[in-house]
Amino acid sequence: MKTAPADPLARVRAREASDPATFPSFRLLEAMSLVHSGVYAALIFFWLGPENPTATMLLGWAHGLLWIAMSLLCIVAARRRTIPFWLAVVVAVIGGLGPFAGTAGFLWEAHRRRSANAPQTS
Repeated sequence: MKTAPADPLARVRAREASDPATFPSFRLLEAMSLVHSGVYAALIFFWLGPENPTATMLLGWAHGLLWIAMSLLCIVAARRRTIPFWLAVVVAVIGGLGPFAGTAGFLWEAHRRRSANAPQTS
């Protein structure tokens, strides 16, 4: 009987090392999430601040399309184990109302991955 590896990310790292062109990659999703948060912040600015219906409409469409794209890509990435399931849920469920939670999740997961890869010093 097979036993689970001691490091839960070992399988993901091994697959990423053997196939660097894994799509969608963690870095791509992280960058898209940051862009999505920027678009959403601009949308909130133009919605609350200076009246510019064209900018509000364009940013609203961009936010909606980015949310749909991020949701679909995160579902694919979770199935391929590129990102954890909880992160895909945060992006897909909460991302429509505010993508900042997804961006915070990506930053937290990136930090967790860096600390898991850091050499242990005693």
